[in-house]
Parts: sequence; C-alpha cells; structure tokens
Amino acid sequence: MAAKAQAAWTAFGAAVLVFMLSPLVLVVFFSLAENANATFPPGGATLHWYGVLFDNADFWKALGNSAIVTLSVGLVSMIAGTLAAMALARSGPKLANGVIALITLPIMLPPLVLALALATGYSSLGLPLGLSTVIPSHLVFTQPFVILVVYAQMAGFNMAIVDSARDLGAGSWTIFRTVILPIIRPTLIGATLMAMAVSLDDFIITYFTIGGGMTLPTMIWGMLRKALDPSINALGSLVLVATIGTSLIALRLTRYRG
Repeated sequence: MAAKAQAAWTAFGAAVLVFMLSPLVLVVFFSLAENANATFPPGGATLHWYGVLFDNADFWKALGNSAIVTLSVGLVSMIAGTLAAMALARSGPKLANGVIALITLPIMLPPLVLALALATGYSSLGLPLGLSTVIPSHLVFTQPFVILVVYAQMAGFNMAIVDSARDLGAGSWTIFRTVILPIIRPTLIGATLMAMAVSLDDFIITYFTIGGGMTLPTMIWGMLRKALDPSINALGSLVLVATIGTSLIALRLTRYRG
C-alpha cells in the first residue's frame, strides 16, 4: 500500500511538472518549426522565424530599451542595495526587521495594484511616461531582492576582520574594497543578476509606466494582439533563455539551496 501511495504521488508530481514546463518547451519548439500556424505536425526544423524577428526594426528598438532598463536597474540595485544592506547589518535587529518589512511590501502587492499606483503617482506629479519612469518603477520591486540577499550575507559577517583592518589604519573605503567586497562579491553579483532577471521579464508595471515605447515583454504583447506571428515564439524563446540563464547564474553565485 505504501509503495502504491508513493507511486501515485510520484505520478502526480510528474504530471504537475509536465503541466508547468510543457508551455515553455512548446514556445522554444515552435520557434524552430516550419509550420507557421504553430500546430502539429510542425514540419522540419528551421531558424527562419529568428531571421524574421531580426529583420523587424521594432525588435531592435525593444531590445535596446530592455537593455537600458535592465542594466540601469542592475547597477542602481547593486550600489544602493549594498549600502542599504550594510547599514541594516550595523543597526539593531528590531530596526532592521522593521525596515525589511517595509521595503518588501512592494513585492507582496499584486503587480497590477503596484503598477496602477505608480502610474497614478507619475500622473499626479505631471511626469511624462518613458524609460525615465520605467527604471525607478522597476527599482521599487527589484531593490528588495538585492537588499535581502546581501543583508543575509552581511548579518553573518565576521566584523572582527573589519575591526582588525581598522586597527591597522585602513580607512572605510579601503576596508570595503579589500576586506568586505572580496567576501560578498559572489553574493552581490548573484543578487544583482536576480534583480536584472526580474526586471527583464516584467510586463505589467512596464506597460503601465512606459508610455509610447516598448520593451521585449510589451513587444510580445503587441504582436499577440495583431496576429499569431510565429516570430513571437522566437522572441519568447530569447526572453525565456535570457531570464532563466540569468536566474540560474544568480542562484549559483548566491549559493541558494532552496
């Protein structure tokens, strides 16, 4: 009976896994299939739809905008997140817990509510929508990831090393550059890549705050509204590979174990 129950749970888990992963596999599969209708039989293998995508001028505009947003979010998150995490690590536990609860509030809100709040705020301030509003909007929900991951590293940091360096006459910048940074560098890079992956994949908040431009996710949405263009699968595959690849590298660097 126990063996049957174990087999049933294994089959159920496998079915759930297939259900979750099969849509992603199909996107990549049909991006390489000749059939323009994305149906079976798929026909032969081809890179034609990637060629069609690369010939689309809108793709390069969207790619450029996504690169600007993602790199900006990564850079600001890395700098501000590190400074905030170090400050929290030096503060008392009560203050740190209170601040962490506050800064993680945006990632607990429904994205639609957060997007609407941001768009309303920009409108009330009379700010024109564009990349200049998308970047700070992304920072609202990506910054907490960097702060939390780096803070977890700094909370267990051996401050005796810092005190020893200070006793030897090292200044604050020298201590950070030669003592703290080499130790936290993998965690910092991993947390930054995690924030960049989340930013690259975002659609809802970008859609509400970008105005007339587009990024890769909003371009996919626009293409879906017009027609079922097979190059959508090619674009979706590129975004999928970039997001998953960045996330895996980030999890590896931060030594996350689930």
